[in-house]
Amino acid sequence: MTRSAFLRARRPEHKQQRREAILAAARELARASGVGNVSLGAVAESVGLAKSNIVRYFGSREEIYLELLTEEWRQWAADAAARLRAGGGPAEAMTALAETIVARPLFCDLLSHAATSLEHNVSVPVARAFKHTVHDLIAEMGAEVAGATELTQREGGELVAAASGLAGMLYPAANPPPALAQVYAEDPELAAACPVLLPTLVRALSALAAGLPTLRER
Repeated sequence: MTRSAFLRARRPEHKQQRREAILAAARELARASGVGNVSLGAVAESVGLAKSNIVRYFGSREEIYLELLTEEWRQWAADAAARLRAGGGPAEAMTALAETIVARPLFCDLLSHAATSLEHNVSVPVARAFKHTVHDLIAEMGAEVAGATELTQREGGELVAAASGLAGMLYPAANPPPALAQVYAEDPELAAACPVLLPTLVRALSALAAGLPTLRER
């Protein structure tokens, strides 16, 4: 859609097209250069709009990426549920959670920025909608984890929340910037500080799943 078409559009379906175009541009920019390196101006330029027009649909850059994070949460929940329902036992369940989240690098990148930036500079309605969605998805996924393991639904939810938090924390460390990547390449001793995302996440989730039942009486 051209810039003039964007400016002329008034019908609800055209407004939805604008929102989708903005989200698509923000998604591609984040995949190319990382969530933290994308400005509102870059999104506006990519989609062919002025920043003042962008904020008619999203109040801020953070609201755009919080919407994308919501989409990624839903898609991860669907992917993980399908894997968990396939069965296989607790070990396979931990692998399923980890593999389905690691397979979504944009999700991991968004998670790494959620608490530090994406939940800032957003409106109360947007923040409330995001938190309700995540709360509901964690509960649904917790039930799926419980069905595939010996954990309770609450423990399953705790495990899902931990998986998302750990993925967000580990993703930047597992994908270091150029200077650190060179340091690791030149110094094998220091390279051990760079985690490999998937096995590290599987190990952490497995340890947590093993430990949660021991706290039930407390």
